[in-house]
Amino acid sequence: MPNRLAHETSPYLLQHADNPVDWWPWSEGAFEEARRRDVPVLLSVGYSSCHWCHVMAHESFEDGATAAYLNEHFVSVKVDREERPDVDAVYMEAVQAATGQGGWPMTVFLTPEAAPFYFGTYFPPSPRHGMPGFRQVLEGVRQAWADRREEVAEVAGKIVRDLAGRELQYGDTRTPGEDELAQALLGLTREYDPQRGGFGGAPKFPPSMVLEFLLRHHARTGSEGALQMAQDTCERMARGGIYDQLGGGFARYSVDRDWVVPHFEKMLYDNALLCRVYAHLWRATGSRLARRVALETADFMVRELRTKEGGFASALDADSDDGSGRHVEGAAYVWTPAQLEEVLGPEDAELAARYFGVTDEGTFEHGSSVLQLPQQEGVVDAERIGSIRSRLLVSRAERPTPGRDDKVVAAWNGLAVAALAETGAYFDRSDLVEAAIGAADLLVRLHMDERARLARTSRDDRVGAHTGVLEDYADVAEGFLALASVTGEGVWLEFAGFLLDHVLVRFTDDSGALYDTAADAEKLIRRPQDPTDNATPSGWTAAAGALLSYAAQTGSEPHRTAAERALGVVKALGPRVPRFVGWGLAVAEAFLDGPREVAVVGPALDDPATRALHRTALLGTAPGAVVAVGTAGSGELPLLADRIPVDDEPTAYVCRNFTCDAPTTDPERLRNALSFREG
Repeated sequence: MPNRLAHETSPYLLQHADNPVDWWPWSEGAFEEARRRDVPVLLSVGYSSCHWCHVMAHESFEDGATAAYLNEHFVSVKVDREERPDVDAVYMEAVQAATGQGGWPMTVFLTPEAAPFYFGTYFPPSPRHGMPGFRQVLEGVRQAWADRREEVAEVAGKIVRDLAGRELQYGDTRTPGEDELAQALLGLTREYDPQRGGFGGAPKFPPSMVLEFLLRHHARTGSEGALQMAQDTCERMARGGIYDQLGGGFARYSVDRDWVVPHFEKMLYDNALLCRVYAHLWRATGSRLARRVALETADFMVRELRTKEGGFASALDADSDDGSGRHVEGAAYVWTPAQLEEVLGPEDAELAARYFGVTDEGTFEHGSSVLQLPQQEGVVDAERIGSIRSRLLVSRAERPTPGRDDKVVAAWNGLAVAALAETGAYFDRSDLVEAAIGAADLLVRLHMDERARLARTSRDDRVGAHTGVLEDYADVAEGFLALASVTGEGVWLEFAGFLLDHVLVRFTDDSGALYDTAADAEKLIRRPQDPTDNATPSGWTAAAGALLSYAAQTGSEPHRTAAERALGVVKALGPRVPRFVGWGLAVAEAFLDGPREVAVVGPALDDPATRALHRTALLGTAPGAVVAVGTAGSGELPLLADRIPVDDEPTAYVCRNFTCDAPTTDPERLRNALSFREG
């Protein structure tokens, strides 16, 4: 019989709807029930493509005896961290403070007042590798609750007080300058892996936001070292197993330092951010590899993540059926030499094995290999490799496909809108721009209410119950701003303004500090506030970027001031932890560059000369440059006001720091105005 999760929109919660555990969604009713029964709350947090979440669910939450014990002695609450990032952030902070580490599944025991007192992540069903068994943990917590209640209350109270004391001391509202960004670059250089690309050791995550900073820093200063780190990292990732060599798109991370073996889940946010990075790398260097990867990643998102409503699904699972009924990580993607030969025949299989690094020993489990592109010498037959790739992809399509978490998350769709709009514009792929518009339309139609307040998620054209957090407002605004630059349609700028007004009013305090939840959102044991960039830009740094771009497009002083004040945190963190404030550093580069404001006016948007000038503007590498395109006197975008074509020819105006260059009708002069110039 289904439990209370049966009517939720989250695919992760629905995966647990048939558990024998009497799950509750996060709600006041769950805590009222715990108070009524005088029992603790088990909070279990995960997400649908999380491998160890599935393992713990199968071992413990599907086990009748474990479920019976939980149902008798606890109120069990299941949370999708992607749907409720605020709940996840608050309790993850407590887990990390108490244990020194965190991760998912996250297992936290709470009082009926939602105060945490015991923590963990994955617990095996019986003791293993020094970890207690889950049943042992449950019995220990139940006994402590029954016999040592005062001690439990004391621990819970101390944790809540400690969390409250972690409120960010945000005293510096000065913006970062040349010195801080140079120190950040030096810090990144020290952590850079020159042999393999990327930063740090294993596991290795794609550093998309740091790469954006490096590209912008190169564009502003001409630093060859910054460009080299970005280029080499992008090439190593694109040649590694973290990149899907057949279908395009990136896995979440590599378990090794060499980018060979990925954790196979594919997340929308990673692919949106990396698609944009590779498009920007191509824009800076003309790299054919970067062009291919940007387009293949965009095509992957549209082909495999787009929902029938026009939005983009959150993720593809790491696990899938290996053909024997067992769900195995990576089963959809790995190959043995024998499997290659079965599809390709002996001669092409031998070439494919060399080309993709498939060995008899294997690079993954059970003699299978993750496809990669090892560094090669000599010339390959591109037509033959293309045929091999096509046949392998057709064969792979016959394998059981990984599950898809098809909820639409507002923030991640905003990132996808920005990536697809720009990639489509750069490479003359109107279908990608249309896909961006389709997702943006869904966000406006379904996620925004009449007051322009955002819902965090939707699924199957049904809006979720949870309100948007700061990253939703900021990343959706970022996507709308990119669409405005690409399409010339002022409505997207207008929608971005509505969202950013909420940021100013509901997410910002008097000092200029930002919070992850709105002032009128549900009160948790602490109001979450994290300015560091992790898998995605933090709401804080994303808001700073969107506010800065919006101010450049409109001339709005309040938005510019809010962006500057928000950047104070980058001044503090950039020199110390540059890997964890990459997007903030990228925004700081835009701030130091102006950012530049470009207005292109012509007789019509579809006029070839207007389009050429507009494309040149979009391809300018000046950090954070904003672009407006339209006809003279259209009033569609504020930057077009009082701009007129020179000699009736399409004309570009470039302004920076309240100073404007002479208007130009020459694409080459415009290109020079939007690129690095010595001195």
